[in-house]
Amino acid sequence: MTARVLVVDDQAVVRDGLVLLLGLLPDIEVVGSASDGEAALRLVTAERPDVVLMDLRMPRMDGVEATRRIRAEFPDTQVVVLTTYTDDESVFAALRAGARGFLTKSADAEEIARAVTTVMNGDAQLDPGVQRRLLNTVTGTAPPGETPGTAAAPAQRSRFSPRHTRQAPRANRTPRAGTPPYAGTSSGAGTPPDGLTPREAEVLRLIARGMSNAEIAAALFISEATVKTHINNLFAKARVRDRAQAVAYAYRTGLADPREG
Repeated sequence: MTARVLVVDDQAVVRDGLVLLLGLLPDIEVVGSASDGEAALRLVTAERPDVVLMDLRMPRMDGVEATRRIRAEFPDTQVVVLTTYTDDESVFAALRAGARGFLTKSADAEEIARAVTTVMNGDAQLDPGVQRRLLNTVTGTAPPGETPGTAAAPAQRSRFSPRHTRQAPRANRTPRAGTPPYAGTSSGAGTPPDGLTPREAEVLRLIARGMSNAEIAAALFISEATVKTHINNLFAKARVRDRAQAVAYAYRTGLADPREG
């Protein structure tokens, strides 16, 4: 059965990229896109999609309120949150509002498609990191150095709470004409910018080549969970919100060469 999906995100580059990506997947039909919660409600009323892919932080009406109203007025429409934010407040607010899925923007096409199918079947699909956070909160445990219920995802801290995370200087991020600021390889030559580790730089190069999380894991002989950890860390350090911005950053800093494709 074909899933009818609505995409909601305030960033045009993310929204358009998701529409393009989902349009290439079998058994998914994109019925529209919206830039805020109010527009999303209007489109849900008109199109009655099976699933809404919902960002959280948007103007006029945020993703939590839009999710709450969609689930109240259109109970047959499921919501999967797709966001940068994985702090406890965002996670719990979205789930309380009725979201059946919660993914980060490091998710690849396969994960998004799986989440759409899962929630349509009446089940829930949560990012593994979010699942661990929920378990830690419920059991009152947390990783060393964290207080249960207070930890925030690196990307959320980096972009919206800079006082909690010191960022490396950005002055050298723009390359001089004809000379990329970083020409390192997986062998370790050169120093990656913004505090990226050599492994994070390697993961970023593979993202820029269009590889999925599963393909990166296979290429580097690591697990997909480890790949996602590297992606979340490099997103925080590079101050990017999604894969599209990460690719642009990789080219801008010389971490990736467009000719490699």
